[in-house]
Amino acid sequence: MHGLREDDPLTDFTPREITRNGATKKVYVSGGGPAVIVMTEMPGISPHVARFARWVREAGFTVYMPSLFGRDGAVPTAEEGAAVFQRVCVSAEFRAFAANASSPVTQWLRALARLAHEECGGPGVGAIGMCFTGNFALSMMLERSVLAPVLSQPSLLLNEPAGLEIASDELEAVKERLDRENLTVLAYRFEGDRICRAERFAAYAEALGERFIGRTLPDSAANDDVSPFFAKHVPYPHSVVTQHLIDEAGQPTIVARDEILAFFAKRLSPG
Repeated sequence: MHGLREDDPLTDFTPREITRNGATKKVYVSGGGPAVIVMTEMPGISPHVARFARWVREAGFTVYMPSLFGRDGAVPTAEEGAAVFQRVCVSAEFRAFAANASSPVTQWLRALARLAHEECGGPGVGAIGMCFTGNFALSMMLERSVLAPVLSQPSLLLNEPAGLEIASDELEAVKERLDRENLTVLAYRFEGDRICRAERFAAYAEALGERFIGRTLPDSAANDDVSPFFAKHVPYPHSVVTQHLIDEAGQPTIVARDEILAFFAKRLSPG
């Protein structure tokens, strides 16, 4: 497996330029079987994010990993990562601080899910968002092909612990669909996460009821051997399946990873 301390060339993925809704983005595609959209955390597709995408691929899925910000495959310095974060916060594609609004980029992601389902077949598509993109998997449920949404440390809104980065009418439509099709939403956070706090999970639970399955991991389950960006700017447990995952059997983060892969398998397997 590729090292996590050096830039990842991503050579085992096929980079594709995919245009949807008038916007073109690079998407890294690899694997076979039903599609899963893997959305990167801040500040970009790091070796840790790529490792998770490979786990999804190895579990029997076709990974679509869109480049949404940052330098693909990089282990960013603290300064470079901070600069990416600042750019994204003022980008028109994202709504980092706007309550009751979905980021415009989610419309592009829904179109990507539609394309991925056409290309890969099967019952539908899985989607996982992390950190800055964590909430997006829920908004993507407005696309009927998306059947397995996972929210890993959903971090928007940044300025409102109980805020949900989705328009109220869209949230109602998602809830109605979850009930109608007997679907669920999986979500993960660490207990001491200062960005994705307990108030956010409580707000999701209030909005979605038993359709929201939130898992809170103890801080003791977090890896403390992290990249420079995380060491400086995220000095607390945060990234459940990437930076703060401990890759050892029986670890709570590995249990979470395996639960996510099983969730994809259950929802996306034919029949």
